[in-house]
Amino acid sequence: MLISKIDYLNLLPFYVFIKKEISNTQTKSIINYKKSYPSKINTDFKYKRTDAAFISSIKSRNCKCTDTGIVARDAVWSVLVLIDKNPQNDFESNTSNVLADILNIKGKVAIGDKALKIYYNNEDKFIDLAQVWHQKYGLSFVFARFCFNKHQKYFKGLANKFSNTKVKIPMYILKNEALKVGLSERQIVDYLYQIKYKIGVKEKKSLKLFFRKIDEKKFLK
Repeated sequence: MLISKIDYLNLLPFYVFIKKEISNTQTKSIINYKKSYPSKINTDFKYKRTDAAFISSIKSRNCKCTDTGIVARDAVWSVLVLIDKNPQNDFESNTSNVLADILNIKGKVAIGDKALKIYYNNEDKFIDLAQVWHQKYGLSFVFARFCFNKHQKYFKGLANKFSNTKVKIPMYILKNEALKVGLSERQIVDYLYQIKYKIGVKEKKSLKLFFRKIDEKKFLK
């Protein structure tokens, strides 16, 4: 089984969980090998070059998905629009670029760990897209869903177990990640608190609203 990995901090708890959960060393090595950024993984998933992955919400609409995803509690800190920069999409993203358009926020879109560093350094004027969505609609924004091409029973069970497990990240992993991305362990822990992974009734309502806004935007164009 091939599981693609988005190499961002927001999924660190999932990969800590999955390495404990999956005993097969070959599968573990595949998970580590198959890593990239969201828009590339979306393409790999579409052409079935991977069995399961966290797929950007906008690309997950017609996929077979679990009730596990990447959800902002309110603000997310790692999906920003730099409002003092010229309008520019982030090539690593699909959902965030569209979200900025729907919310009519102009500027340079930045996602992932690079955006989180911008947030903590506070050197640029920025708007947190998830925070604006939450303020406007009172709903947590769903950035991605864990979807599968096959092995439905296995991946649904895995996703359900993860979203109902409180994952403790070992200190040595936090230290390694902190060195890699240039943040402190405390900053990473604080950031991960902003992320939740269970897609419940309200989160599904938020997804439906997002899809409706996409359709309305297309209609107006």
